[in-house]
Amino acid sequence: MSMEKRAQAAETLSVRSAGQEALDHAIQAAELYMRAASETKEKGRATVLRRKCKDLIARAEALKSTLSAASCGANAIIQRASHLHGNDFPPWDSEPSKDEFRTEPGVSAYRDDASFSLSLAQEAILDDWKRPEEIFADKKPADTSRFMDSTQGCDLVQDVTTDCSVVASLSAALNILTGKRSVLSSVIYPFDYRNGLPELSQSGKYVLRMHFNGCARRVTIDDRLPASRTDRTLFVVDRQNPMLIWPALVEKAYLKVRGGYDFPGSNSGTDLWVITGWIPEQMWTRIKGAHENDDVVITLGTGRISPEEEEATGLIGEHDYAVMSLDDASGSRWLTLKNPWCNGPPWAGSSTLNMPVNPTGPRTNTTFPGLQRMTMEEVVQNFESLYLNWNPELFPHRQNHHFAWDLPRGPFAASLIRNPQYCVTSSAGGPIWVLVSRHFVDSDLEIARRKPDSPTTDHRQLGFMSLLIFDNKGKRVQLGDGELYRSPYIDSPQTLARLDAAPGTAYTVVVDQHELPLPSYTFTLSLFSHEPLQVEQANESMAYQIEKSGSWRRRTAGGSVASSTYHVNPQYKLDIPRETPLTILLATSAQDIPVHLDLVWANGERVHHIQVRDLVGTSGDYRRGCALATVPSVDQGSYTLVCSTFEAGQIADFCLRVSSMVPLKIDPVPSDGAGRMRTPLPSVTFTEGEQRKRARINISWLTRANVSMYCADDHRAEYGVRISSGLMIRLFVAFGWGPHQTIIANAGEGGFQEVTAALRTLDFDMEPDRAQEQGLWLVIECMGNHTVETPCLEGELFSDAPIHIGPWETA
Repeated sequence: MSMEKRAQAAETLSVRSAGQEALDHAIQAAELYMRAASETKEKGRATVLRRKCKDLIARAEALKSTLSAASCGANAIIQRASHLHGNDFPPWDSEPSKDEFRTEPGVSAYRDDASFSLSLAQEAILDDWKRPEEIFADKKPADTSRFMDSTQGCDLVQDVTTDCSVVASLSAALNILTGKRSVLSSVIYPFDYRNGLPELSQSGKYVLRMHFNGCARRVTIDDRLPASRTDRTLFVVDRQNPMLIWPALVEKAYLKVRGGYDFPGSNSGTDLWVITGWIPEQMWTRIKGAHENDDVVITLGTGRISPEEEEATGLIGEHDYAVMSLDDASGSRWLTLKNPWCNGPPWAGSSTLNMPVNPTGPRTNTTFPGLQRMTMEEVVQNFESLYLNWNPELFPHRQNHHFAWDLPRGPFAASLIRNPQYCVTSSAGGPIWVLVSRHFVDSDLEIARRKPDSPTTDHRQLGFMSLLIFDNKGKRVQLGDGELYRSPYIDSPQTLARLDAAPGTAYTVVVDQHELPLPSYTFTLSLFSHEPLQVEQANESMAYQIEKSGSWRRRTAGGSVASSTYHVNPQYKLDIPRETPLTILLATSAQDIPVHLDLVWANGERVHHIQVRDLVGTSGDYRRGCALATVPSVDQGSYTLVCSTFEAGQIADFCLRVSSMVPLKIDPVPSDGAGRMRTPLPSVTFTEGEQRKRARINISWLTRANVSMYCADDHRAEYGVRISSGLMIRLFVAFGWGPHQTIIANAGEGGFQEVTAALRTLDFDMEPDRAQEQGLWLVIECMGNHTVETPCLEGELFSDAPIHIGPWETA
């Protein structure tokens, strides 16, 4: 397309559009006319093009003035659109506080005065608007925990209320609402972020964040639901857990926005946009227009189909069909398909026909056999894949970048640090299409020829690819979090991503894979755009990187901070010569194991328990395979880095990658008691009435030591989380007894504390002469009176010289 034609196209778009879009097209058209004028050799034509440029600049200035005036009225429009059906839905400004959902003693539960219209059929069976406790009064009170529990999956169904699109939307979106994405956490309040589910409101009030009328808006409801006097239901129910109410609350909020329970119907795209804010797209119009303009070639592929299904439908399993035409007729969307087989079976669905179509040229009166006509709904039901091949001439600029990739197989396989990454920048901005193509190799063919039921392969034998795009200033990324775009993982050798680039913004494009079977591949990355692009390999965001390998073994897999053995986890001393930002990546080859790291102000010494005041940085929640801690600024000094798995006893290799702006030094911290003698302490249990026990320490030489104790039941706790015993104890070492007692070492800060982790003293000196004269005692005190036996305590003493521990005695 010539420069002048591109300018004319932009000018047309400016005339047909409005607002900021019209201004952008006008500026683009002016620039293109100016470039066309400078390139033409005809003086008269150049004058015409410059005049066009001048006119478009004037139009752009006028549009700017209009936009400036319109912006003043935008807030008024948003506010005016807040009122619907007698209700007010203000623009969303912030998350509600927890206090909004609490209720004071003696204060009635929250009641929403909004009225919900019902159809005649609904009114005929309505008993009353009741709260969940009333609806499920026949259940035990303890069962109210099931009101929000959808962790076992849902089977949502509708009955009398005609809102199939809403129920279908909730059903289809369950994985994003309560799964990994946790979209529901930004939809309904209060929310239990720890468990990833809505929280039961004490006051019966719920606030939902929904997207409609120009912005995200606040929708407030109470928990009263329309109860039926029959076995029919008026709200969405879960057939697996009939007491589940959060889908009904979301449904009620949405129906409040749409006018009531006598809902006339909608479409799932609109419903999900309002409920989740996920952008809807109906592809039919765009694909149909592009197909009619010969800008796209469309094919369809079936998945595995049983012989019985093939006979019933006339379709062939794992087979590709060509789309010859698309049309709208009788209120339906139709596709005309061609089976490339010369004697293929006829489609047994809506229609089979012979149409006057020439498959290699324009439509003629030539009869072309083997065509099958199918509605879009039937395509969705019967086909697994829709393939679109777009005309590359839609974009005047193209770049190809070729690269080889040795796939990461070790600890870093769960991260993106070893993935190909590119920095992509468009000075003008606009749409960019990114295509990655995996080169064909002989081994691919060999793998593909294996039978699907072969013991060495399965239907995913060729693996999957994806593209990720980050707004990361064009720097390398380490984890696949916070991406702008992520394409689906598909088993095709090509995958496409679309980006609407902001002018001058540097983006990071990452190639990712899952289960590609070969150790290395070669690829081509192709970029298509309307304007020139700057593309280069992405650089590290920091100047220095250190990698250190390690492992969790039987004696060093201590589990989470809730475990008494947390202190045995692998730990590293990090020496920082001057202030710097840090990123620390912990990755393991055992990708099913949740891992975590903490950076602690501990002078590079072994950490036995974590105090918030000493925590410099953390990777947050445990996550499978890899964890990342980002610290904007760390002062000069020595720090301790603790690497842990969620459950004690999980064995795996790992690798640490520390990035900084200054050179660092990282060394393993010696294990607890390294180089010292270990003396196990006798087990001890407090019986009824006992509050203090002591054990005598006998020594022959001056020695330095420390003591630790823990609850023996810790080692039986699942997933590294100890069940609290409620036991409060105080542990110390002292010379002498009674009024002349001198304490030389305390666990913690010397006070009583619950045994949620190992209690440990700092190092202390033991003098044999003084011990013989005054007595040297290890003392445990227990707070309060006991009517039952307390949990068993165990421990150990690490010393530089041999010692002897006597039996426990009641003091």
